[in-house]
Amino acid sequence: MSFDPVGFLRDVRSEVSKVTWPSRKETLITTAMVIGMALIASFFFFAADQLIGLGVRTLFSSGS
Repeated sequence: MSFDPVGFLRDVRSEVSKVTWPSRKETLITTAMVIGMALIASFFFFAADQLIGLGVRTLFSSGS
């Protein structure tokens, strides 16, 4: 099995030309959606953590 660097680069160029690249607008919208979903998830997990912490503190403080 031999490695042909020129053939490899030719194949890479051929495959890259087949890629459908997103437009600038699509990239900005997708980036905004990812950041928005990350913020929503962080608020959700923060609230869940606070509620679970409150429950644990209540559980352990009632035994004293």
